[in-house]
Amino acid sequence: MYSGQTVAVVVPAYNEEGFVGDVLDSIPAFVDRVYVVDDCSTDGTWREIRDHSERDDRAVAAKADGGRSVDRIEAIRHETNRGVGGAIKTGYRRALQDGMDVTAVIAGDGQMDPSILDRFVEPIVEGRADYTKGDRLQSPELRAGMSSWRSVGNYLLTFLTKLASGYWRTNDPQNGYTAISIDALERIDLDELYDRYGFSNDLLITLNAYGFRVADVPMRAIYGDEQSHINYASFVPRLSTLLFVGFLWRLKVKYCLADFHPLVFLYALGVLGGASGLALVGLVVTQGASLLAGSVSVFILLFSCALLVFAMIFDMQHNEHLEETVSY
Repeated sequence: MYSGQTVAVVVPAYNEEGFVGDVLDSIPAFVDRVYVVDDCSTDGTWREIRDHSERDDRAVAAKADGGRSVDRIEAIRHETNRGVGGAIKTGYRRALQDGMDVTAVIAGDGQMDPSILDRFVEPIVEGRADYTKGDRLQSPELRAGMSSWRSVGNYLLTFLTKLASGYWRTNDPQNGYTAISIDALERIDLDELYDRYGFSNDLLITLNAYGFRVADVPMRAIYGDEQSHINYASFVPRLSTLLFVGFLWRLKVKYCLADFHPLVFLYALGVLGGASGLALVGLVVTQGASLLAGSVSVFILLFSCALLVFAMIFDMQHNEHLEETVSY
C-alpha cells in the first residue's frame, strides 16, 4: 500500500524475453498486485514470466479467461495477440475486480524505471490528479538518450494529441509509464478504447472528455537492446485517423452534450473556410482568376486561420485547470 491506498501495476509484454523478468523483480515493495500480461508472445516471454513470478512466495498464474488473483503477482496469457492496449485493458479489468485504488502501467521492455513509481502514484493518492504519465520531453537532459528521429516523431505526435485531447500542456503522449485512479477507471468504457499502439492517445482524449485531471511526471528516456514492435507504415495513418475521430468525439461530448461552448462553431467555420480558401487559391493558380478573386481567397484563408487559433485558445483556457506538471 501507499499512504493507505492499494496500488497495482500492469506489465504488458510481447516478445520481451530477457527484459520482463528484470522488470518484475524490480517492482517496489509497496505494490499490492502485479498483473503481468503476455500478449501471445512467440519467444520465451511466458516462461520467463512464470519463472520470475514463482520466485515470489505469493505468485499465481492464470489464463486470461479464468483464474483469480489471490497473491501479489498474477501472470496472464492471451491466447491471441490483442495489442498493447488490449494487454493493458486486461490488467485494468483485473485491477477493477480487485478494487485497486491506483493502477500503474510499467512496460515489460525495461525502458521504465520501477524505482520512480512513487512519483506517479503520489499525485493521485494526494488527490491532485486522476491520471499521471511520464514526460521525456520536458528538458534536454531527460531526452538525452532519445534519437533525433524519435524526438521529431514524439514532438509531432505531442502536438497532434494536444489538439485532439485538449490537454495542451501535456507532453510525450506515447509514453506508456502511467498511473490512473480507480474513479477514472470506473468512469471510462474500456471496451471502447483502442487496442493497439495509440491506446494512450485514445485514453487521454477520453479522460479529457470526462474532465479528469492529468499530471506529467518528468522521467529520463531509457533505451537498450529491446526491439520496437511498431510498424510505422500502418501506425501513422491509423493513429492519425484515431486522433481525428477522437477529436470530433471529444468536441461532441464535452462541448455539445455535457455543456455548450462556441469554440465548436469556431473550429467548424475555420475548417470550412480554410477548405473554401484553398479551393479558391487553386482556381486562381490553375485558371488565372482575377486579382479580386485572389485577394478574397487569401482573406478567407487568413480569417479561417484566425478562427482556428481562437478555437484552440478557448480550448486551452477551458482545460487549463485539468493539467499540472510534477516537479522533482
